[in-house]
Amino acid sequence: MFNKTSASNSVNCARLKGLPLTQNISALIGGLILISALSGCATFEKCGFKGCPGDAQVTAEVNALFDGHPELGTSIHVQTLDRVVYLYGLVDTPLDSQIAQSVAREAPGVTRVVSSIASGNN
Repeated sequence: MFNKTSASNSVNCARLKGLPLTQNISALIGGLILISALSGCATFEKCGFKGCPGDAQVTAEVNALFDGHPELGTSIHVQTLDRVVYLYGLVDTPLDSQIAQSVAREAPGVTRVVSSIASGNN
C-alpha cells in the first residue's frame, strides 16, 4: 500500500541530501576559477605591462644569436616574459625549428623556451 507521508519524507530527504552536493560543486568550481585567476596575476604583478627586469635584454640576446644563423630566415619573432622566451613564426623545416629553440636556449638568462614555430615543409 502506498503511504503518502513516507513518499513525501523520501522526497524531502533527497532534496536535503542533494543541496550540500550542489553547494560543494559550486564552491569547488568557484575555487578553481579563483586559483586560475590568481596564478595569472602573480606574473603580471611581478612584471607589469613593461615586462620583468632583464626581459628586454634577453630578447635582444636571442635576436642577436638568430642574426648569426641566416638559415633560420627573418620570420621568427621573440618575446620574453620572466626570462621565459616565446618563439613565434615560420621556418622552412622542422629541423630549423629545433635549431631556433636550441639557439634561443644559449642566450644568457633564459630559463625556458616555448616554441610556436611552424615549419612549411613538415
